Amino acid sequence: MNKILNIALISLMTVSGIFSQAKKPTLMVVPSDAFCNNEGFMMTFENQGKTVKVPDYKRAFQEFIELNNIISKINGMMAERGFPLKNMETVLKSLEQESAEDALSSSKSGAEVNESPIDKLKKVAKADIIIQLTASVNRQGPKKSITFNLQGLDSYTNKQVATAQGTGAPSFSATMSELLEEAVVSHMDNFTSSLQTHFDDMFENGREITLRIKTWSDWEYDLEEEFDGDELGYIIEDWMDQNSLKGRYNTSDATESMMLFEQVRIPLYNEKGRAIDARRFARKLSKYLKSEPFEITNKIVTKGLGQATLILGGK
Repeated sequence: MNKILNIALISLMTVSGIFSQAKKPTLMVVPSDAFCNNEGFMMTFENQGKTVKVPDYKRAFQEFIELNNIISKINGMMAERGFPLKNMETVLKSLEQESAEDALSSSKSGAEVNESPIDKLKKVAKADIIIQLTASVNRQGPKKSITFNLQGLDSYTNKQVATAQGTGAPSFSATMSELLEEAVVSHMDNFTSSLQTHFDDMFENGREITLRIKTWSDWEYDLEEEFDGDELGYIIEDWMDQNSLKGRYNTSDATESMMLFEQVRIPLYNEKGRAIDARRFARKLSKYLKSEPFEITNKIVTKGLGQATLILGGK
């Protein structure tokens, strides 16, 4: 009997340990482009002769006082359900300290695409999922109600992984954040369940990223160059087989001058417990190609958390 009890106790402790180690996705709530546009919080800059509009998050927080209350309310509801959150206003301050916003109107040497403010936020916040919020107040005489739309977006792929939308009951005196809480509360459990399901899949099968291989026009070689009896393009594919999680990726395109790998699955964390993004994954390939027998100088260019380009033949 004692032996049976001991086995049962060990089994219970093992199960408890597994559940205690279960990880929740890290989230950040962000006002959507539509929300910022409707409220007049947009800024413009020139990009290769075209005028581009992007959200002015900083001004939205400074001038729309209720915005911080709304996001805090959602943060609180998520925290009650055990989901850790990054505070957007704090992340914005980190961006400002790094002068990231100053780079909006100018491109960096070697960059192919200017990063949007949301991509910059993702890189600093390192959140697994962005919750994009759209909300508008409906007025019926003295009564007010709120219509909301919450979209859970994978930070690495921008794919929608959860959604909730609806309109709350009208009220004479409730604040916007109180109206939002009343409207959202009945949807929150299903919303967080969808988020957790997506994160569990990532934990099991890895994050999804996109990796591009390009070559400088003045490089003396190309991807058909042979090293130790095999073409460079196939050598890179062999590396992808060995380093993507469970060998899962798609070679969507391949020529003598470029390769495109999509739906590349990579581990969530490295051996030190740090989150792995497309840049860190590409860095491993970069170091591999810099070593013997290849000794190929290369440059990494990233866009957000989930896209990296490795340009071969120079910096």
